Amino acid sequence: MMNGKHAVLGVLAHVDAGKTTLCEALLYLSGKLKKLGRVDHRDSFLDTHSLERERGITIFSKQALLPLGERELTLLDTPGHVDFSAEMERTLQVLDAALLVISGTDGVQAHTETLWRLLRRYRVPCFVFVTKMDLPGCDREALMRELRSRLSESCIDFTHPAADQEERLAMCSEEAMEKYLETGALDDGDIRRMIARRELFPCFFGSGLKLAGIEALLDALSRYAPASPDRGDFAAKVYKISRDAQGKRLTWLKITGGRLKVRASMRYRGQDGQELEDHPASPLRRG
Repeated sequence: MMNGKHAVLGVLAHVDAGKTTLCEALLYLSGKLKKLGRVDHRDSFLDTHSLERERGITIFSKQALLPLGERELTLLDTPGHVDFSAEMERTLQVLDAALLVISGTDGVQAHTETLWRLLRRYRVPCFVFVTKMDLPGCDREALMRELRSRLSESCIDFTHPAADQEERLAMCSEEAMEKYLETGALDDGDIRRMIARRELFPCFFGSGLKLAGIEALLDALSRYAPASPDRGDFAAKVYKISRDAQGKRLTWLKITGGRLKVRASMRYRGQDGQELEDHPASPLRRG
């Protein structure tokens, strides 16, 4: 059953930007993991396939539950390497929001801009985290200028808020500006709505490896991440097909509404909304 406290968050990045390390940090500081894994130690929680651990990159999208107080996010770690872009793009249709990870040493790269265009095409709200800020040569102000020039003028630094932060936030939306001029303040609901409408892109700076800036990001995700809407009757989107260790086929779904009961009948529709003739109504069974 869906409720306003749950959301699906996809994590996207250029390869080697530090995405999986950041996911480890999020899960660790949220209390989901008791031990912090590392990609170079081949013991990260989300890169479980032998090929992923051997090559040190994410190949298959993985999911984990991220508890955030009264809220809960489903975290989807997606491949960053361009060779596996199709696996990443399949997840975009089921996201309530995205976390775009950028390396502080490399800045906005070509594939980063490709990811940004895909997020715009699918209308996915987006948070930005610039990681590896513990390494030499990282200039936060220069990186912030690059985010605003190459991604969007609505990228706003939430890690180091400016003295006129609320005014800058209000400038991202006519509705927010009207309220700010009337009341002189914006609340969490205003910020959440701007993010959901892609009028505002909160940006954070830190280090996944050093756990720097992660708590601020977790707090913002808890307060501002758009929730999955409850559409009433049961419905779901298929975003991935895989097989388990015994070779049994697994279908991965994002439930978009209602409840699913054992032996309930389901109908399958294609992306065009038409019912698939090869897949008539079928009962759901356990196992």
